[in-house]
Amino acid sequence: MTRIAILDDYANTAWDAADWSSIEGAEFELFHEHFGHDEDKVAGALAPFDVLVAMRERTPFPASLLAKLPNLKLLVTTGMRNLAIDMQAGRAKGVDICGTDMLPYPAFEHTWALIMALTKKIPLEDRTMKSGGWQKGTGVGLNGKTLGIVGLGKLGAQVARVGKAFEMDVIAWSQNLTQERCDEVGGVALVGKDELFQRADVITVQMILSDRSRGLVGAHEIGLMKPSAYLVNTSRGPIVDEAALLDALQDLRIAGAGIDVYDVEPLPADHPYRKLDNAVLTGHTGYVIAELYEMVYSQAIENIKSWKDGAPTRLLNAE
Repeated sequence: MTRIAILDDYANTAWDAADWSSIEGAEFELFHEHFGHDEDKVAGALAPFDVLVAMRERTPFPASLLAKLPNLKLLVTTGMRNLAIDMQAGRAKGVDICGTDMLPYPAFEHTWALIMALTKKIPLEDRTMKSGGWQKGTGVGLNGKTLGIVGLGKLGAQVARVGKAFEMDVIAWSQNLTQERCDEVGGVALVGKDELFQRADVITVQMILSDRSRGLVGAHEIGLMKPSAYLVNTSRGPIVDEAALLDALQDLRIAGAGIDVYDVEPLPADHPYRKLDNAVLTGHTGYVIAELYEMVYSQAIENIKSWKDGAPTRLLNAE
């Protein structure tokens, strides 16, 4: 009997998203809560399992944790890249690590959901209406405003195209961004980093977390922003200096922020972000949609079946 654990199923949706019963000779356990950051506790919970199915980076698997999982033979992660898993340590231990495809659009849609919620004061208006009130907030228009995009890759390009549809001026910057790439996306002006933060009315971060991007948006950059400007981060928390952003929001030095990603996840219950009226918060749900769950969990099942047949698919740590 193959023991399989499905991890961090926060919304209790994994089982219904795909046909897990099609895996013969298996028994399952679903974990709906985050394990926390005590590695020994995580190891104790997962030690009995042969197969683990991880959702993105919700549970990290460094070499030290992998060493404490004596029965682990297959680790499936959603996505074809997971920086929270030590791939080499898994291979050295004889653990196959496989991935799945990801949908290319949910995070960019979520970026615009946060932009609209911020600029149109949707959370405030919703609370006002439900408490019996009427018209408490005053939103701002996007037409003619400047959208600044930090990172003009696939997601950044999608964000840019919607900005153009709103008739915004779109500017972009990243370390290696070229005019050729801006022209390819269409109607995007290449600017310097400081200029982007000085000019933009809405700034959105669309970069992968790496040593080069960690802390990329710090006190200096936030200090350049207009008092009327908004910052949105749906990429990774550590790209933006959390303390610097918190200070700017608390001191009302910028108009607001839309935040989906954090230095520590899940966000601690007593985190100061939770007390801010000028921040719209979501819990790293930028990629979380029903269609994605259906796809990634179906592919996870395919990975497990192929592994059981001796020919693992979508292998991320091949020798």
